Amino acid sequence: MTVTAQRPARKGRRQNSRSAKNRAQSGANLKIEQLAWSQPRNPYPPMQIVSEDELQAIHDASMDVLEQIGIDFINADAKAILKKAGANVDPSSDRVRIDRDLVTETIKTAPAQFTLHARNPAHNVEIGGNWIANCLVGSPVATHDQEGGRRDGNTKDFRSFLKLAQYFNILHIIGGYPVEPVDRHASIRHLECIRDFAELTDKVFHAYSLGDQRIRDGIEMTRIARGISHEQLEREPSLFSIINSSSPLRLDDVMLNGIINMSSRNQAIVMTPFTLAGAMAPVTIAGALVQQNAEALAGIMMTQLVRPGAPVIYGGFTSNVDMKSGAPAFGTPEYMKSAIIGGQLARKYNLPYRTSNVNAANTVDAQAAYESVFSLWATTMGHGNMIKHAAGWMEGGLQASLEKLVLDVDLLQMVAEFLSPVQTSPDDLAIDAIRDVGPAGHFFGTQHTQERYKTAFYPPILSDWRNHENWLEAGSPTTMNKAAQVWKQALSEYEKPFMDKAISDELNSFVEQRISEGGVPVDF
Repeated sequence: MTVTAQRPARKGRRQNSRSAKNRAQSGANLKIEQLAWSQPRNPYPPMQIVSEDELQAIHDASMDVLEQIGIDFINADAKAILKKAGANVDPSSDRVRIDRDLVTETIKTAPAQFTLHARNPAHNVEIGGNWIANCLVGSPVATHDQEGGRRDGNTKDFRSFLKLAQYFNILHIIGGYPVEPVDRHASIRHLECIRDFAELTDKVFHAYSLGDQRIRDGIEMTRIARGISHEQLEREPSLFSIINSSSPLRLDDVMLNGIINMSSRNQAIVMTPFTLAGAMAPVTIAGALVQQNAEALAGIMMTQLVRPGAPVIYGGFTSNVDMKSGAPAFGTPEYMKSAIIGGQLARKYNLPYRTSNVNAANTVDAQAAYESVFSLWATTMGHGNMIKHAAGWMEGGLQASLEKLVLDVDLLQMVAEFLSPVQTSPDDLAIDAIRDVGPAGHFFGTQHTQERYKTAFYPPILSDWRNHENWLEAGSPTTMNKAAQVWKQALSEYEKPFMDKAISDELNSFVEQRISEGGVPVDF
């Protein structure tokens, strides 16, 4: 089922997620309002910060890289596929050089738009066009909240993030492990984590390409969770995996295994080079984008050689590093430029575009907020389709913050409201209201205002617009304190989505069988 839901009508567009029964039982005063579930669409023209000639220059340079320098494909099956297609495979190494015409012709079969199917069809998401899909943070090693401080990832926190992703409607996709639960053994972690994805949420989720067996387990568990046949799964992409090139200019064995396994089953690949200017890519933005584009196109080409028409997303993650320390920097002017030009490149190839809401702050402070706002401005004006790490990312990706998740939900809802159309009906133009008030009056008490006072403007979750005296009287609540209150309230209101018992039994049986077999081998 393809999502076609538009933004809800302005009147009554906000919903109170909390049931009266839960409210009465908890006795809490906090009322969390949020936008109803829908996928935002971006109605504005995408920003273009390089000219068509300059964009072509980046393209041509990346083609020179593929033809003359080449990329290492560290996988025998991948090299065999490329050689059969006509690429120049060095018999004495992993280096592959690819003619530009072969690249551009091969990627033409990739779809410009496709649907990712959730186990709840109401939560299917469209990828491409002017659709936006926001992902929960993925892959940090640590969790942080105001009371518990910074700690290693664990199952309890992992599940809390999943519950919040299910609860907040502006989050459309589970984009990986929201935090790495290191209390689960690496040999079976993927089985337990994907089972949690399927049981605690009914939204689209991700599987890591970390070897043949893990990704195959992920595909099969996705099929079981949806209660569909193998044939239907291949007709309906239901799982995605992020493929990162090992910059500079390498695609390693596990990533290529992921492409081969996922694309052969018509599941979605998000091909994302991790190109930090000055570290794994040239220090100039243009040079880093040349390398990003070469690596991205090489992986995208691979998906189409495996299965023409397989869904794939052009991913951009180019930013800069702090030249004094080498630490990644995000939400910077350089990141913003790269994100917007990345969107121009994706549109040049008629592909959906993945970008990210990222920051490098160590705590939820002004830096965290302004770097995220700059990131979201770039993802919006660059027409990102899949926004990775949209909620909860901190510390350059090392930390998942519960308070930051709430702040980001607020920002994402503001973006969605910014993208909603301005109404210009006669009633909205309000000539009669202006006539009634006349010069030197006010509009607070007019019928026109009173009819709309609850829905006229988007009231953010965390903003506090009381005057200073009233704010002091209320206990001087900070943004951090209120965010902590919100996520705790949301967890108390979370309701586990329905899963048919037969599907649950089959999923658990599969997981327990694979655990009894030892899961997958690990090297430590």
